[in-house]
Amino acid sequence: MHQLTQNLKTGKMEILEVPFPALNKGQILVRNYYSLISAGTEGMKVVTARKGYIGKAKEKPEQVKQVIDTLRKEGFSSTYKKVMNKLDALSPLGYSTSGVIEAIGESVSGFSIGDRVACAGADIANHAELVSVPENLIAKVPDNVDLKHAAYTTVASIALQGIRQADLRLGESCAVIGLGLIGQLTVQMLKASGIKVFGIDIDQNPVDLAKKSGADLVFLRSDNSLEEAIWDASNGYGVDAVIITAATTSLDPVNFAGILCRSKGKVVIVGAVPTGFDREIYYKKELELKMSTSYGPGRYNPNYEEKGLDYPIGYVRWTENRNMQAFLQLLADQKIALSFLTTHTFDFEKATDAYQMIMDKSEPYIGILLKYDTHKELEREVFKKLPIKYQKSDVNIGFIGAGTFAQNSLLPNIKNANMVAVSTHQGHSTRNVADKYGFHIATGDSDNIINNKDVNTVFIATRHNLHAEYVIKSIKAGKNVFTEKPLCMNEKELEEITELYKNANKNENEDGSRVMVGFNRRFSPHIQKIKKIFSSGQPKAINYRINAGAIPADTWIQDKEIGGGRIIGEVCHFVDLAMFIADSLPHSLSANAIMDVQGLLDTLNVNISFKDGSIANVSYFANGSKKLKKERFEVFSNGVTAIIDDFKELHIYEKRHKKSKLINQDKGHKEEVKQFLNSIREGNPAPIPFKEVYWSTKMSFDIIKSITHRKTINYS
Repeated sequence: MHQLTQNLKTGKMEILEVPFPALNKGQILVRNYYSLISAGTEGMKVVTARKGYIGKAKEKPEQVKQVIDTLRKEGFSSTYKKVMNKLDALSPLGYSTSGVIEAIGESVSGFSIGDRVACAGADIANHAELVSVPENLIAKVPDNVDLKHAAYTTVASIALQGIRQADLRLGESCAVIGLGLIGQLTVQMLKASGIKVFGIDIDQNPVDLAKKSGADLVFLRSDNSLEEAIWDASNGYGVDAVIITAATTSLDPVNFAGILCRSKGKVVIVGAVPTGFDREIYYKKELELKMSTSYGPGRYNPNYEEKGLDYPIGYVRWTENRNMQAFLQLLADQKIALSFLTTHTFDFEKATDAYQMIMDKSEPYIGILLKYDTHKELEREVFKKLPIKYQKSDVNIGFIGAGTFAQNSLLPNIKNANMVAVSTHQGHSTRNVADKYGFHIATGDSDNIINNKDVNTVFIATRHNLHAEYVIKSIKAGKNVFTEKPLCMNEKELEEITELYKNANKNENEDGSRVMVGFNRRFSPHIQKIKKIFSSGQPKAINYRINAGAIPADTWIQDKEIGGGRIIGEVCHFVDLAMFIADSLPHSLSANAIMDVQGLLDTLNVNISFKDGSIANVSYFANGSKKLKKERFEVFSNGVTAIIDDFKELHIYEKRHKKSKLINQDKGHKEEVKQFLNSIREGNPAPIPFKEVYWSTKMSFDIIKSITHRKTINYS
C-alpha cells in the first residue's frame, strides 16, 4: 500500500510504499476512498518541517528544553544522536478520511466488513490507502451521504465542538472570525441551529464564500463599518458569542471578539491564536473565554481513543464520536452543503501537488480532497527486490516494535547480523526503520516475523503489555528472544514463560531458546569494574538512589493495563542491578511507598536481603528536584567503597581514592546487545542467566505486594 509521508529533518514529501498498519484489539482496518487536507493545520506542519534547525527550535521551545536537559545528563554525543534520530523520521499527514471497512479487530462490535465509515485522528486517519482506526474514532456513513463529503467529518467535528462550547440558543447571534474551512462549516452549522451569523475575515474570497454558506452578514476585517453594523444587527447589545476559527499570531481576533460581544457573552477559541487579550475589554463585560478541544470530549484521553471506553451519554452528551455522528446526520438531512466548499480534488498520486499549491498559494482554495484508486490490489508487506538466502548459523533478526528507545539504544548497536524483518504499529514508521537499518521485510503483522523460518532471533521493544505474548509465541516457535523490560506484566505470565523456557532447554546437547531481558546497566563499563573489584561470596552493602522524576498519570507507562506502572516497568531494572552486584539470589524483600495525590506508588524504598548475607537498599524517588543527577549507586564491602554517579563518574575508595570519568554517559546498551548476539553465534547461554531474569521480574511483583499488604516477602 501507499502513504503520504514527510521527512521531519528535510521536509521532503513523498508517496511511499509501506506495509499495512497493524490491526490491534479494538481497531478497524479501513480502505480510504477520500481524505481531506486540512490546509491550516497540515500547512503549518509542512512549513515547520521545511525550516532549518533554528527555525524548528523556535517552533518547539519545550522540546528544546528537553534537549538541553538531556545534554546535561548524557553528554553531547548521545544527545546529538537522539535529536538526529528523532528528526530523521517519517511523519504522516492527514486526520480526516472516509472509506470502507476491510477488517475488524478483536473486541469491536457494531461494525461489519463493507460498512461505509468516516475516520478521525492525527497519526491515525492519515493520507494512506489503508488506515487502522480505534472504534471510538470511526462513524458509519448514512446511505445517502457521498463518501467524498463524509471525508469532511473530522474537521467538521472541530467546528461543531466550538459551537457546543458557545452554548447558543435558538434566535441568538454569533460572530465567526476566520472564514477558512472550519469557519465556513461553523457558519453553516450555526445557521442550521437557528442562530444569526456574522462572518469576518481578512481576505475577500472567504468572505464571498461565507455568503454562500448562509451568513447573515459578512465583512472584511478592514471594513470601517463592521463594528457598527454588527452592533445594529444585534439590537445594540453585541453578539451572544464569538467563535474564533482563525490562525494567526496577532492578538486582534481575541481583542476584537471582546469588543463584539455583549455583556456576559462568550468567546470560544477554536483556531490557533494567542490569548494575551486586553483585560479591560473582558473585565468590564465580564466575558467568558473558553477553549474548544478539537473534536470534542474524549480527545487526548487514551482510555477513550485507544481503549474504546465511552463516556455515558447521561453525563457527557456530546463526545468525539457523537459529534462525528451528528455531522454525518446533518449531511444526510441536507442541512450542510459541501459541493461549493470543495474547491479541489486531486488523485492521491498527485498529493504533493496539492501541498505545493497550499505552500505557493497559487490559487484560492478551501476544501481539498484526495481521491484514492479503490480498485488496485494492495501489497501487505514491503520487500527488497533481491531475494536473500540466510544461513541458520547466522544471527537472523526479526524486530517487533521500533520506537524512539529501540532506535536510540538497540538498533544502532546490532552489528554483523542479518536484519530480516521489522514490524511496528504504523506502516510509515515500519518502512522508515526498515530503510534506516537494512531490514529485508517491512510488515505490520508481528506474527509474520515470529513465524518467519529465516528469523532465529526476535527483538521485542513494544509497549509492555505485549511483551509476554510475543515472548511466549517466540519461545514456542524456537526463537532466541531479547525483550526490553519488563519480561511480563504479572506472575501468571512469568510462570508460563518459565515453564516454556525450561521445556525448550531440556536437552543440554541442543541449542535451545535464549530469553534475555534488557537489563542493560549490568553491562555498563563502571558496573563491570565494580564487579571485578568485589569478590564473589563477600557480603556487600548496596545503596542505590534513583531520582526518577514524576511522570503524569495519563501516560501509557502509568496505565496498569498497558505499561504496568513504574514498579513493574522500571524498578525491575534497579533491583536486577543490585542482585547482579550482590552475586546472590534474594532471601527476603520489603518495601514502603509514599502514595501521591494521583494514587501512584512512584516514590518508594525497597530493602532486599540476599542469601549470601548481602543487603541492598533501592530508593526510587519521583518527588525530587530535576536539577539533581538521576542515579547514584554505592557499594560497601571489606573496607572498600565504590560510587557511580549517573553512569559517567566512578569513584573507588580503598587505600587511596581513584576516579574515572566517561565523556558520555554509558548505561551498557551497546555491550548488552553485543554479548547477547555473541552468545548466539558461539552457542553459549545468554549473558544474563534466565534464573536471574526470573528473580528480577518476580521481585518487581513482590514489591507491589509488600507495599499493598505491608509485609515482608520471604523466599527461603
